[in-house]
Order: sequence, then structure tokens, then C-alpha cells
Amino acid sequence: MPDQQRGDICGRLESVSEFVGKSVSWLVVLLVLTTGLVVLLRYAFQTGSIALQESLIYINALFFTLGSAYTLKHDGHVRVDIFYSRFSPRGKALLNLCGTALLLIPFCLFILWASWDYVSLSWQLKERSAEGSGLPFVYVLKTTILLLAGMLLCQGLAELLKNINFLKTGTSK
Repeated sequence: MPDQQRGDICGRLESVSEFVGKSVSWLVVLLVLTTGLVVLLRYAFQTGSIALQESLIYINALFFTLGSAYTLKHDGHVRVDIFYSRFSPRGKALLNLCGTALLLIPFCLFILWASWDYVSLSWQLKERSAEGSGLPFVYVLKTTILLLAGMLLCQGLAELLKNINFLKTGTSK
């Protein structure tokens, strides 16, 4: 694959992660406001809402699942940094390439495969909360499992291409 074409594909994949990641970052504000509202209702007015409390779970899940590819793009994921920090840039690129190809991509494919029927059944049932006054969109929330795997897979491919390019040319772009 020519370097220019590899760069275009990588850029497009990364732009999706960047856009979605920046967009879902605003969910943190919503999470804080909703948490504050739940606390205010509970302690100031001695009332509550199951749907409002469940919305905290939804917001947190959306933030995590839709923001994971952005975190990977910006190298913000958890890394055991015992040896990695001592590697040369070339060694880091080689380790990232191997980790992406041997761990991340197969893991994403496994999540897609293993959760497809789970999510599909949830959509068929239009699954809703077990609580009567809970949110009726459990099936939509479960869909983010597939989005997590798909977006991480796309960002993983971008990381793969970046590392191959770095190993070939010695430059990051």
C-alpha cells in the first residue's frame, strides 16, 4: 500500500475517533449535573427517580464505550510502563505494532463475535429496564458494546498503519 494511501486511511480512521471522543467528552458535564440532581432530589426533597438513576449508568457507559478509541488515539490507556519507557522510539513502535496486531485487533474481533447475538436478541425483544419506571432503552445501551469494539478496531488499524509507517520511514506522519 503506498504511503500516501496509508496516510489517508489512517487520517480518516483517526478523525472518527477524534470527533466521537471530543463529542462524548461533554457527557462528563451531563454526568456531573445528573448526579447533582439525583443527590439534590434524594437529600433535599426525599424523593428519587429510578429512570434518572439509571441514566447515570447509561451516561457513564456511553462515555466509556464511545471514548475508548479516542483514549487509544491519544495514548491515554493504561500501560504497564516497566520496560516500555526505556525502549527507543523504534522499539516502542514495534511493541505497539505487535500489541495491536496480536492483542487489540483479535480482542475487538472477539467482542464483536461474542456480543453480536447478545445485542441482536436485546433488539428483538426491545429490552427495557427490569424496573417498571426505568429506562426503556437497554437494547440501545447494549449496542454500544458493538460500537466499542468497532471503534477500537478502527483506531487499532490506524495505530497499526502509523507504526508500520514509523518503522519504514522513521517519522510519525
